[in-house]
Amino acid sequence: MMPETHGPRLSAIVITRDEAGNIGECLDSLAFCDERIVVDCGSTDYTSAIAHAKGATVAFHAWQGFGVQKNYALSLASGDWVLSIDADERVTLELAAAIKHAIEEGRADGYEFPRLSSFCGRPLRHSGWHPDYVLRLFRRGRARFTDVIVHERVVCDGPVARLKEPLIHHPVLKLEDAISRIDRYSTASAQAIVASGRRVSFMTGIGHGIGSFLRAYVLRLGFLDGAEGFLLAVANAEGSYYRYMKAWLESRRRG
Repeated sequence: MMPETHGPRLSAIVITRDEAGNIGECLDSLAFCDERIVVDCGSTDYTSAIAHAKGATVAFHAWQGFGVQKNYALSLASGDWVLSIDADERVTLELAAAIKHAIEEGRADGYEFPRLSSFCGRPLRHSGWHPDYVLRLFRRGRARFTDVIVHERVVCDGPVARLKEPLIHHPVLKLEDAISRIDRYSTASAQAIVASGRRVSFMTGIGHGIGSFLRAYVLRLGFLDGAEGFLLAVANAEGSYYRYMKAWLESRRRG
């Protein structure tokens, strides 16, 4: 009698573009998963080569937005459970153990993690960045990503629980990274605003920029995160300001 065989229990999915500096450590932290899938949209560095060398399955998919990209990666997963991680995130040994235990227990269809993010090398525990619960682990077939250009989220058709161990996030290693993210994300968000038909004015960007700074630095206690908390509040304000100004300029161009 042939022994019973089982497919992958846990699939990890990662979407990338020019993440050579991140993808190696990211995939190393996912070594406990049964399969690791990287979907790249045309990196010009060694992202794909590094992912191949780490033993991941690498696929290409033309960029259509974060939600579409992650849903494509999800379609390639064959595990009973799916873990979605960004290239600048790391799963600690403690979180890996908690994930494996959650899968074995199976008391929910989705699991959120608290995310501990750093800004210019300092982990932030205020500023609206912590605990920042994100739904990243879910039973395949019970969840999918929203099809949006930016700020996608997981929609789970079933009960969702929370794990205590944090997901480590390194989105901004130096100030140049923050400036680059501001430009990329504000452009994508502005496109979404214009596509929605929402009306914005010149003053919209100014108001949202000021409000974003006060919300992060004062209301969410960003001043307790020291100099990095102030830098983050300014970056948030710039991102919000440019998002609406780009949308206003594009709307005006279209008449």
